[in-house]
Amino acid sequence: MIAMGIGYDRHRLAAGRRLVLGGIELEHDSGLDGHSDADVLSHAIIDALLGAAALGDIGQHFPDTDERYRDASSIELLGQTVALLAERGFATRHVDATVMIERPQLAPVRERIRVTLATALGLPVEHVSVKATRGEGLGFVGREEGAAALAVATVEDR
Repeated sequence: MIAMGIGYDRHRLAAGRRLVLGGIELEHDSGLDGHSDADVLSHAIIDALLGAAALGDIGQHFPDTDERYRDASSIELLGQTVALLAERGFATRHVDATVMIERPQLAPVRERIRVTLATALGLPVEHVSVKATRGEGLGFVGREEGAAALAVATVEDR
């Protein structure tokens, strides 16, 4: 069986935080606020994978009420999610994601992000798509209040 899942996440931008997307720290005057490193891209992919395998959501597996996950690396949580799916007999086949952030532009680091995600997912980089879009002045993304990501994951049971 082949299954697909959808994941979405969003976090506020806050001064004094690191900006991490897809496991890569980016230069920016603020970062995403959250219990972990608040990497919206990794979080959306985690939810897409969990959804494809019908295993709930990120909050069930990595709750923000659990101090073990304070300032956790979301790319490491993504690796743990892949391992959980493997334990349940699922293999990740493809991920497609879009990051919504006004700045910085992701084009200069897109390939680094793809490689980092592919490594965590155990996939060839050709099976990981990362796109970016700006809010162009509209909504919380356009006003630079936060960032969001949407992801679709395809998994196959073994």
